[in-house]
Amino acid sequence: MKESWSSFDTFEPSFRPLVVIELAKGTKEETREWLTKRIVDKKANGGAQLLVKPLVTENGDQNIYLVGASHFRLLLGAESVGLVKECNDNSMRTFTYSSRKTFKGFADDNHNFLTMAECQYIIKHELENLRAKDEKIIPGYPQAKLYPGKSIVRRLLTNGILVQIFPLHDREELKKLRHTWYGRVKIGYQPLDEIRCYFGETIALYFGFLEYFTFALIPMAVIGIPYYVFAWEDYDKYVMFAAFNLLWSTVILEVWKRFCAVMTYRWGTLLMKRQFEEPRPGFHGVLGINPVTGREEPVYSSIKRQIRIYLVSLPFVCLCLYFSLYVMMIYFDLEQWALDYHKENESNFSSLMLFVPSIIYAVVIEIMNRIYRYAAEFLTSWENHRLESSYQNHLILKVLVFNFLNCFASLFYIAFVLFDMKLLRQSLATLLITSQILNQFAEAFLPYWLQKRHKKRMKKKMYSQKTDTGLSLVEQVNLEKGMGTYFGTFDDYLELFLQFGYVSLFSCVYPLAAVFAVLNNVTEIYSDALKMCRVYKRPFAEPTASIGVWQLAFETMSVISVVTNCILIGMSPQVNALFPDSKMDLILTVALVEHMLLAMKFVMAFVIPDKPRDIQIKLARLEFESLEALKQQQMKLAAESLKE
Repeated sequence: MKESWSSFDTFEPSFRPLVVIELAKGTKEETREWLTKRIVDKKANGGAQLLVKPLVTENGDQNIYLVGASHFRLLLGAESVGLVKECNDNSMRTFTYSSRKTFKGFADDNHNFLTMAECQYIIKHELENLRAKDEKIIPGYPQAKLYPGKSIVRRLLTNGILVQIFPLHDREELKKLRHTWYGRVKIGYQPLDEIRCYFGETIALYFGFLEYFTFALIPMAVIGIPYYVFAWEDYDKYVMFAAFNLLWSTVILEVWKRFCAVMTYRWGTLLMKRQFEEPRPGFHGVLGINPVTGREEPVYSSIKRQIRIYLVSLPFVCLCLYFSLYVMMIYFDLEQWALDYHKENESNFSSLMLFVPSIIYAVVIEIMNRIYRYAAEFLTSWENHRLESSYQNHLILKVLVFNFLNCFASLFYIAFVLFDMKLLRQSLATLLITSQILNQFAEAFLPYWLQKRHKKRMKKKMYSQKTDTGLSLVEQVNLEKGMGTYFGTFDDYLELFLQFGYVSLFSCVYPLAAVFAVLNNVTEIYSDALKMCRVYKRPFAEPTASIGVWQLAFETMSVISVVTNCILIGMSPQVNALFPDSKMDLILTVALVEHMLLAMKFVMAFVIPDKPRDIQIKLARLEFESLEALKQQQMKLAAESLKE
């Protein structure tokens, strides 16, 4: 007999399955009992005080568990993770259980006060903070060592006992979101608030940035079309276009900060206080005492880490950069061969052959980027960074340096060594268009096709609107556990970063780059929405207040674009004709213009506030009220001490 949502609720009305835990097949009974006991045990005893139920499948296996929590437990969890909610006076404040009545929409019987994504985030936080007490090993697995303070879930994952943890989809809400998000072709904004409620702030912020960046590209695309049509070879006419590009790149990044602040204030993450960061899952070392928290946790020498970074990782990255340049030179040999072939055999076929080297090189670039990504992840993990933020920063730095050189080195070489503007236009157009096609195929259509093939027997139930929300609980869990895992927004932001480089670095040579970027991003919105809703398991929500280090990456690219565009304009024959007698005057003039534009960029960045005035006032008011409350508390304590 099938277990449906309704029958499950009837069995225990207070239990709502939110998160799935899948253990490895054949996991020992004592291990399962120990883990479930720790999950349901009281917080005072070191447990998570959650609800857990085994999901018995048709073949009788009990390696899957459903985790939920009572409404009261979730409210306490919301306070512990520092969720920010809207109050009755329309202000945003950190939620506390004691002041719960002051928050908009709260009622003791309103179980929708917290979104499902927030509830799942709370459960994930509680599970990850299940820590060993007196256990030395995981029961049933003597080789799996434990020590006081070690995360139990992370140890289970690293030892292969725990296969995966993922949040369940809400099929009814997902169906509504799909319809409003990509179920119909329309011209309009994305439902970012609904995306945030379902997938969390990190993913909603990515789609917000993708939408904003696409709209911001439209002026560049509109202006670029007439420049492409009417002024192809006259590079001096591109001075205004390049100047607009440089100012545009600064303005859109500064205005994005303001849009981001408005959104994240409304979502509450702008006010969330950063909690003390726990050691990342892969961090290892000898057991020691954290001088800040006083807890026992692994300790690893920073000197050893620096040795690994500078004596192993850095040489490896340099070797990869050298290999990338070597491949680039092979590409130029192919370009020369194609050009010679065209001169000897002028025909339609030989004209097409001129584009073959660039297409092959674009494919090779994408392959090298993906292979290097795996190597960078392995190296960064091997460096043994204690914090997840440190791990991400080192990984992003490695990947950005290689991708920048791998994608743009050939363009710099053509522009500033070969001085071939025609080849630069051709290469830029080919690299941009080919990379966009490959990314769309690799990131959306290929996973979608593989998912359909892998789940052929279940696809009618998954995609049919008639039975989409009528799956039994067992069927839904079995369906979702086999779906792909979404590993975060890293690759999505990287794709936009490289696209921004193609558009801004050589804008005065190929003004149609923004047109192709807009077309790509429109399809990217729909394909990314498709993979989030149909290809991947539901990811855990992660609160965030900005796009993080990617903001700095985009700003750095805009600074580099100032230099490249100024040099390209200075190299044009029309500008050179203005300085027939002295090239030094030309160089000094170009350098002066470049410095003036850079100064203008930094002035604009300073003048445009990162947060709108009303948001600044609200934040200042909250800070003032917090200080006043602290003063009142201190005065109360002082008065009580005087009475004693």
